[in-house]
Amino acid sequence: MQLALAQLHIEANDVAGNVARAETAIVEAADRGVDLVCLPEVFTVGYFSFASYARRAEGLNGPTLSRFSDLAKEHEIAVLAGTIIEDLSETDGGPAEEGLANTAVFFDRDGTQSAVYRKHHLFGYGSREAELLVPGERLPTVSFDGFEVSITTCYDLRFPELYRELADNGATLVLVPSAWPYPRLEHWQTLARARAIENLCYVATTNGSGAFEDATLLGRSTVYDPWGNVLASSGDAPALVTATIDPDEVTTIREEFPALDDRRW
Repeated sequence: MQLALAQLHIEANDVAGNVARAETAIVEAADRGVDLVCLPEVFTVGYFSFASYARRAEGLNGPTLSRFSDLAKEHEIAVLAGTIIEDLSETDGGPAEEGLANTAVFFDRDGTQSAVYRKHHLFGYGSREAELLVPGERLPTVSFDGFEVSITTCYDLRFPELYRELADNGATLVLVPSAWPYPRLEHWQTLARARAIENLCYVATTNGSGAFEDATLLGRSTVYDPWGNVLASSGDAPALVTATIDPDEVTTIREEFPALDDRRW
């Protein structure tokens, strides 16, 4: 499978411009023959634009996600729509009847919403996320091109028990839309590599690019194989990172090195 990570330049509060850049990346990925393209965390308004979250929130059938559904169908490419800020009052069956969530949506090649993931671990350190948002409760897995695909978001990388639960649920590829800033570069790379090694699965981290008033995103979108090797990565500038990944590689490695079978608790 051909996987692409769209490391977009994100401007604070420039929803129209940010969405246009995401659309361009999807079309470019499709032109390259990519099967699945992933967008960053809160690529619409920008993660650090906390004061705009409520005003820019949409439901799962809002105009932004509807546009990405149409693009997926038009170009026959699966899209992980990054995350957006979701208005839970417009959603049935969410974690709350009202409020906001940090939500990623997986669209299949025909534009179908195949999975919805709401960020579980909300960041509080120098951030208003924990104050403004409702945490997610579900851990969806979607079958795509031989993979069992799961989703986590940014800060979730610091919680290995979440990834172990995904592995127990059959995940072989975890997509991680993020808005990870400087200076925590070593954390960004080490945590993602560890999650891949621990669970013997592919981990693909899609970060943004750009500076905000209080933070600068560090980029380095990366695809890790089940041994933790880097298959493709970027610097901190906008980029479309592509890699070929193989579901049989997960099966082979887990058979050759069955560490997951040796757990005692």
